[in-house]
Amino acid sequence: MIAQVANILFYLGPRLKLSPRDEANRLWLHQLQLTVTDFVKEVHDTHHPVSTGQYYEDQKPEAKKYAQGFSKTGCEISRLFREGDRQERRSLRARPQSHVCRPFTVPVDRRLRYAFPKAMTRIERKVPNVVGVHDRVAKRPGIKKYLASKRRIAFNEDDIFRHYAELDN
Repeated sequence: MIAQVANILFYLGPRLKLSPRDEANRLWLHQLQLTVTDFVKEVHDTHHPVSTGQYYEDQKPEAKKYAQGFSKTGCEISRLFREGDRQERRSLRARPQSHVCRPFTVPVDRRLRYAFPKAMTRIERKVPNVVGVHDRVAKRPGIKKYLASKRRIAFNEDDIFRHYAELDN
């Protein structure tokens, strides 16, 4: 049995032919997944900066401070997307048919648009390539059908990516 998303993907990637074959690029892809994992925790901390055992309502002042640092300059969000763009360019130089990195940012971008609409409007101007890929992927027939289906769980305030208007600067 394998635990943790990053390890599961690291194990399944080569077996399902979804990751690079050479070790250096496989490790680079694993690094991207670990970056996404770190980033998701940072997003979660915007509404639970003190303790996951406390309700958001019990840590609102701390959450507001944390969220300001997170989205005011957009540095944390932009960092993920800029890293994705940088790694994508590196990957494309090495293998022109490769589009390894951008799929990682697509679900994150969609959730961030829900949780931080104001901040994302500002940040997306800085990463038009990521936004373009996100929008094109969402239009693919199978993805579009899924996004419109009842199987897809709507964004909500029980998810990691929650929208609290007072935290979106």
